[in-house]
Amino acid sequence: MKRILLFLATNLAIMLVLGITASLLGVDRYLTAKGLNLGALLVFAGLMGFGGAFISLWLSKPIAKWTTGARVIAQPANATERWLLDTVAKQAGRAGIPMPEVAIYEGAPNAFATGATKNASLVAVSTGLLQSMTHDEVEAVLAHEVAHVANGDMVTLTLIQGVVNTFVIFLARVVAYFVDQFLRRDGDEARGPGIAFTITSVVCDLLFGLVASIIVAWFSRKREYRADRGAAQIMGTPRPMIAALQRLNGIAHADLPKNLAASGIAGGGVLALFSSHPSCEDRIAALQHA
Repeated sequence: MKRILLFLATNLAIMLVLGITASLLGVDRYLTAKGLNLGALLVFAGLMGFGGAFISLWLSKPIAKWTTGARVIAQPANATERWLLDTVAKQAGRAGIPMPEVAIYEGAPNAFATGATKNASLVAVSTGLLQSMTHDEVEAVLAHEVAHVANGDMVTLTLIQGVVNTFVIFLARVVAYFVDQFLRRDGDEARGPGIAFTITSVVCDLLFGLVASIIVAWFSRKREYRADRGAAQIMGTPRPMIAALQRLNGIAHADLPKNLAASGIAGGGVLALFSSHPSCEDRIAALQHA
């Protein structure tokens, strides 16, 4: 419940900030007496689409800590924590990135990487993953997350999300405008947009958003394959990554909070088209044939 409330509150705050910004800039007044102002609508859609995506990226690391309860290892309290820090430091050096923050959180097997930039990233691993995998397998998982950071995957997915969000908002309102115009009676022109505009906007937002989710999920799956290959390069062999995926495939891993779903070592979806991650079998096959 805490995770859900935090997710809703964060998104509500983002939409409130963006709504106020759009109002101050005047770009929310894209419906004029002369019709639809496409320029203003495009700016409005871009502000809402990219603004929401980049604010979420900027807040990704603190939100990840809050929602998972991740504890950053500042001073290692035991041999496992020391090993985690040393391993990530070694891998970050090989990948050519600054040392990320390293954290542990309570939960079933999973791990994730997040952060707005390569210089401010976080790699976190669950206690369940540490308990259910060998050192080599955990090392491969960490290398996978370090590869995500090195590839700039968080920023890339944010840009893609911003583009599709912009098109969803823009196209939904264009369609809604023409539907509203078609359904108007003579003499209604001076009354502004009708209820048909609002209803059609909501319906199109949902329908176009569904298509956008498929596009974003496709890119997310592609970056997982790339991070698997990056882990193999960091470790000098694909065998540990294959072993880690085989282990993940045989145990019950935890779904991360929605804001981190695409960032974990394992994930899924109701349908393959909407899944943020390929199946472990497909990832293993890709590594074996790389």
